[in-house]
Amino acid sequence: MKYKAAFFEVEDWEREHIKKGLKNANIVFFGRELDSHSINDIKNIDVLSVFIYSKITREVIGKLPKLKLIATMSTGYEHIDLEECRKRNIAVCNVPNYGENTVAEHTFALILALSRKICQSYERTKKGDFSLEGLRGFDLKGKTLGVVGAGSIGQHVIRIAGGFEMNVVAFDVRKDAALAKKLGFKYANLNNLLKISDIITLHAPYNKFTHHMINKSNIHLIRKGALLVNTSRGGLIETEALVEALSDKTLAGAGLDVLEEECSIKEEKQLLSKKFPLECNLKTMLQNHIMLEQDNVIITPHNAFNSGEALKRIIDMTIENIKAFQKGKPTNVVKEN
Repeated sequence: MKYKAAFFEVEDWEREHIKKGLKNANIVFFGRELDSHSINDIKNIDVLSVFIYSKITREVIGKLPKLKLIATMSTGYEHIDLEECRKRNIAVCNVPNYGENTVAEHTFALILALSRKICQSYERTKKGDFSLEGLRGFDLKGKTLGVVGAGSIGQHVIRIAGGFEMNVVAFDVRKDAALAKKLGFKYANLNNLLKISDIITLHAPYNKFTHHMINKSNIHLIRKGALLVNTSRGGLIETEALVEALSDKTLAGAGLDVLEEECSIKEEKQLLSKKFPLECNLKTMLQNHIMLEQDNVIITPHNAFNSGEALKRIIDMTIENIKAFQKGKPTNVVKEN
């Protein structure tokens, strides 16, 4: 017997993919988030799948008496009342990982663009100027890459760096000697990493402990002429300190997919939504604007996550979460904090 499922906040291409993956379900789709109007259309569903803009409160759950599973198409799950789900024996599954290699590849796109002056070369030749003056780059082979955050994305970065024959040092609050041996890197504290690295790349989560981890107090520890790359969260770097380090040539360049004043981003996929807010701090925005004008700074619009494969993995994992639950072997089940 087919179960009933409702998907909210999905695009047309996602609908077709979900239909193919969940052939044993009667599915209704909504492009918008779940609200008080649409809930009347889904009262008999067994499975609910949403993104972060759909708030699954106690009141919402109370109106869905047959609900057995909430499969959120996100890593975060703050939009779901987990306590109420527990009381009603409703499972909640999430998508813990989907774009590790995607972000790591974008990281190296920025590194290579800086090290080989790709943007300057492109702009010059587009104007019909084929001179090489000022376009001399440097090899990555033999250089030291400092990876701040050796989690799933950082590990992909380390693997890629191995292909370029780079030396890698990493800073992480959790040290894993077996992992370091396997991937061929060494751990260092943050200050030492800043001192010895030719290129520094940030892959740490953003929280109260990592806020401005690169700041006025430590940015000048960086080896003069090094590059700084950030594809994680803008708040890891104090923008004013970064502007100063670029101005006094402490840094030879920066590759930034994220800026400090990007508002409250919880999920990268938010950036593809029309609902994403654009209210930002004016001072930081102006400092970011200054960096936009510099030849040695490459800024991309928080696009590191945005590959077709990564977005498809979100849907694929959501589908697999639902299938596993229906088989009685649930995966990626969220626990209460």
